[in-house]
Amino acid sequence: MTMTAFSADSRERLDAIIAAHRDREGPLLPILHDVQAEWGFIPEEAQPVLAEALGMTRAEIHGVVSFYHDFRDKPAGSHVLRLCRAEACQSMGADALADEVRAALGIDFHETTPDGRLTLEPVFCLGLCACAPSAQMGERLLGRADLGKVQRMVAEAGA
Repeated sequence: MTMTAFSADSRERLDAIIAAHRDREGPLLPILHDVQAEWGFIPEEAQPVLAEALGMTRAEIHGVVSFYHDFRDKPAGSHVLRLCRAEACQSMGADALADEVRAALGIDFHETTPDGRLTLEPVFCLGLCACAPSAQMGERLLGRADLGKVQRMVAEAGA
């Protein structure tokens, strides 16, 4: 369900999410996680509502959404493939791997395949520095990634 039209039901659900976390210390991140769990992304229409409810600016909300790689401001495919772009992975061939994966999928970072099944995202550190380059799909992490391993992971996920 998208919140594009910002229906009464969507606003009601957003208000409930805000209410569930408003009194916590540092409520923004838990709220954003719940919003993304509900809609699959952080709808632009939700951001001013969050800002007003939390006494923040829209720029602050946008800054958090755009800073953390786990949040997105537009819908993603049913599966999200993340390729590490951090220095350790770059030193072990991540740039070449990214080029190969983008060519094989026919999409660039932040894009989704035409069938809507797979979105490709860059990430800056998956914590697998000793096994660089690395990738992630869902909860599955992949170390010492190469094109063949990434393609198998994508195929096994049904993406």
